[in-house]
Amino acid sequence: MDTALHHMADGFLLVDGDWRILYANPAADRLFGTDGSRTGTVVGRLLREAVEGFRQQAELERRCHEAAESREPGGIDVQRSSDGRWYRIRLAPVPDGMSVYVSDIDEARIQEVRASRSRHEAVRRAERIKNLTVSLSGALTVQDVVNAVARRVLPPFGADGLTIGVLEESRANRVRVVGAVGYPDTFTAMVEAEPVPAVSPVADVLKGGAPLFVETVEEHIARYPHMAHRVHASGKKSWAFLPLIASGRSIGACSISFSEDRRLDDTERTLLLALSGLIAQALERARLHDADRDRATELQRGLLPRDLPALPTLTAAARYLPAGESMDVGGDWYDVLPLSSGRVALVIGDVMGHGLTEAATMGRLRSAVRTLADLELAPDDLLVHLNDLVADLGEDLYATCLYAVYDPTDASCVFASAGHPPPVLVDPSGKARFVDLEPNSPLGVAEPPFETKRVHVPDGSLLVLYTDGLAETATRPMSRGMDLLKATLDEALAHENAGAGPATDRTDRTTNHGAPATNHGVPATNPADPVPDPLLDRICDRLTAALLPSPSGTTDDAALLVARPRSFRASDMASWTLPENPRAAGQARVLIREQLTLWQLEDLLMATELIVSELVTNAVRYGRGPIRLRLLRSDSLVCEVADGSLTTPHVRRAAETDEGGRGLQLVTALAHRWGARYGTAGKYVWTEQQLPVPTVAG
Repeated sequence: MDTALHHMADGFLLVDGDWRILYANPAADRLFGTDGSRTGTVVGRLLREAVEGFRQQAELERRCHEAAESREPGGIDVQRSSDGRWYRIRLAPVPDGMSVYVSDIDEARIQEVRASRSRHEAVRRAERIKNLTVSLSGALTVQDVVNAVARRVLPPFGADGLTIGVLEESRANRVRVVGAVGYPDTFTAMVEAEPVPAVSPVADVLKGGAPLFVETVEEHIARYPHMAHRVHASGKKSWAFLPLIASGRSIGACSISFSEDRRLDDTERTLLLALSGLIAQALERARLHDADRDRATELQRGLLPRDLPALPTLTAAARYLPAGESMDVGGDWYDVLPLSSGRVALVIGDVMGHGLTEAATMGRLRSAVRTLADLELAPDDLLVHLNDLVADLGEDLYATCLYAVYDPTDASCVFASAGHPPPVLVDPSGKARFVDLEPNSPLGVAEPPFETKRVHVPDGSLLVLYTDGLAETATRPMSRGMDLLKATLDEALAHENAGAGPATDRTDRTTNHGAPATNHGVPATNPADPVPDPLLDRICDRLTAALLPSPSGTTDDAALLVARPRSFRASDMASWTLPENPRAAGQARVLIREQLTLWQLEDLLMATELIVSELVTNAVRYGRGPIRLRLLRSDSLVCEVADGSLTTPHVRRAAETDEGGRGLQLVTALAHRWGARYGTAGKYVWTEQQLPVPTVAG
């Protein structure tokens, strides 16, 4: 048997279970470089190492392991690299090992194998291009493109490193790395910190528009010796530098690298170059998407309030969450508007739909609300005017809106809704409930009048306003979302109350920006509020995390506004009823002097007396009873004169010979600002004066 095997023209090997060569005939010696005279000894090479001289080495290794594991015969046709000859290698399991039989194959079979492999390579190339195309088609952002390339390109080629750089339009020949995979952080930081050298693989690829393949570290350093530090820091040993060309121009470069020496054959190089075209197109599309999204984000930010006002009677925090990965701007908005006499308006709304049209409509509505709020309109009247505006914009535009006015003088809040979800009121104990409010119809289709509701809001309470995008999702109906919102609020407040220390002194509370709410050492507003300011931001974060745990998967924008009102202390308010005769002005001056002296605001005595005299005189002369005077001390001094008339006061230009008509001109000169608002019982003419700056001794 041994003689027969020895004289066979074909090669024969016998290996044990550890793939050590036990026997090799002379033909196998010539093919595999084994030593037949040392049969029975460990030659020192596993079979997979002995066949390094054959092309399709990885495929042969795979077939060998499959035959060993399955104990089923197998084989493959392979080509020897040194002489180009083709051989058929067949494997068959034997007890405790494997027999390997190697024979020549004829020319017809060679052509058949070549054709089969060509078809196989074409199918595999098409499959890779298809997989990458599918992945890139769903890539919206630049990071999506980087992830798709890392997942679809690196593994088939055995690569483990990727960098993608783009040319910066604002800086000539400057490449910015937009994505890197498979490199240490130190190398990535180095690349981002240092500009691309004028002589480098990336620069050469950008200039020539042709790929560059560097197979070894030595070759890289020989070509670019000044970049040796980068080569060693990268930990890579082979590279493929590919130009990224889109719309006929170079937009950047892509580097695919290997941790071992790697020589890419012509087929692999051609395939990588084809894939680079797909990468370039996807990258250009993603960059345009990112730019559009950035512009849309800036537009959205410009339409929303950049900062909520710091008010002595209300603190607020808000969140806006855009829908998913869409670059469309939305129609959700919120606002906090200071009104006269310490009152504050809270507004939140939602223009149905997404896009620039809806965003523009939202901007117009927000501006309209601000204008109407300055006119001191009641919530229901404001929504009537807003409904007319939306109706005039077009039949296909609809919006919801919730408008609320908080009055710190009686700790009440008046709500009016146009198709908007009801707000949540959290009482001082931390118990949340929805305000039982008539929602009415959305703006644009509503039929006035709008229903209003007045609710008592004791100090320590919270008001939570939101749009439907926060509560309602594709998988969660509105009712369940509202239940989750309420449950989250209850849990958040219970957690805060459990971790809170003893109630603070009433004079230790701070205003929105942390400054003590005092005036010459006397508290200016009611400081009784055990909830610290940071709580509002924490509640916003807890609500958005609970209701929108994955904002990228949402299909609607969401807006959230959480407010904490503060009422005036009784000691910061003073009011009187005046007689309906000319003596009222004199009595008003006496009352003013007494109250301002009590409040240590003697510096405002003269101006305040003049202002009140003019307002009370006008009320007696042009209005009707009852006449009431009220002073409010907050971050400013507010004077109010109310009467039963609805006549609008206005400043007129008095001629030099006129004996009167200059009263409101005097009020305008003395007050920081003034105005009038109207109620069911008449009008209120009010003024505001800035408090004097306290002096510090020494």
